[in-house]
Amino acid sequence: MSRTRLTLFGGTLAFYLAIVVAVLAPTWLVTLDWKVMLFRPYQQWPELHAFLDYFVVLGQRGPTAVMVAAWLGWRSWRQHTLRPLLALGAALLLLNATVGAVKIGLGRLGPHYATQIGSAELFAGGDIFPSGHTANAVVTWGILAYLATTPRARRYLSALSAVVSLGVGLTTVYLGTHWLSDVLLGWAAGLLILLALPWCETLIGTAEAWILSLREQWRARRRLAPSLPVAAGGLTPGIFPQRGPSGEQEPAREPVAAVGGRPTARTATQLDRQRPHTVRSERMPVTPSGSRRPPTSRPVTGG
Repeated sequence: MSRTRLTLFGGTLAFYLAIVVAVLAPTWLVTLDWKVMLFRPYQQWPELHAFLDYFVVLGQRGPTAVMVAAWLGWRSWRQHTLRPLLALGAALLLLNATVGAVKIGLGRLGPHYATQIGSAELFAGGDIFPSGHTANAVVTWGILAYLATTPRARRYLSALSAVVSLGVGLTTVYLGTHWLSDVLLGWAAGLLILLALPWCETLIGTAEAWILSLREQWRARRRLAPSLPVAAGGLTPGIFPQRGPSGEQEPAREPVAAVGGRPTARTATQLDRQRPHTVRSERMPVTPSGSRRPPTSRPVTGG
């Protein structure tokens, strides 16, 4: 976190708090909100309405997050690092937590749902202060400039993100979906998140190392897992006796085992050679049951 970035962060935070206090008071800023709303820009320049309806999509969280994530995912694959995707995830998480909490806490109604002229319309169950479209445009397009690898690319992407975020914010005022103060606070909220991202770099690096270690463990388990070839019928070859080309039964084979990473098989004859045999004198005598004499045949006599 450089001194310049700290200075910008402090100035933006002071501007953010000033906007909140100006709306809570209320002050001249609320009066300006009502003047712009009653001016109804969408009625003054109706020819812009069709184009700006599509342009404001650049501030919607779903479409913009998908587009930016696709680009950063390609960069992660090319550079063999997860940092771009993890930085985007951290920025969106901060955006949802901070902007969402202020929206719900202040509960401001939008211009189309205003109930009393000159009122700030706070704590009425709304959720438009600060502008989510504006803050999202600042974060999702500004993250491209934050992750730029060259000064030239950073300058161009910073200009692009500034134009898009300014245009999206003013478009919401034109369409009458946000007060002007909503947009000012949305710009400040998004800029605060981008300026605070360097404080998250340590956590991003830890998360990347943990994910990569899990991947290596999974790959190691796949390499060391024993693979038994299965024949047709679901039986493992070599376990049961088989018949050779001459029709004679071949000795049974031991189940396949992995030795040194390569499957081996030993026949029953090889196992018998290695197994110690008992001496004949050590064997227990077996007494046959019954007499050993063959049965005496009786002559057949005629009648």
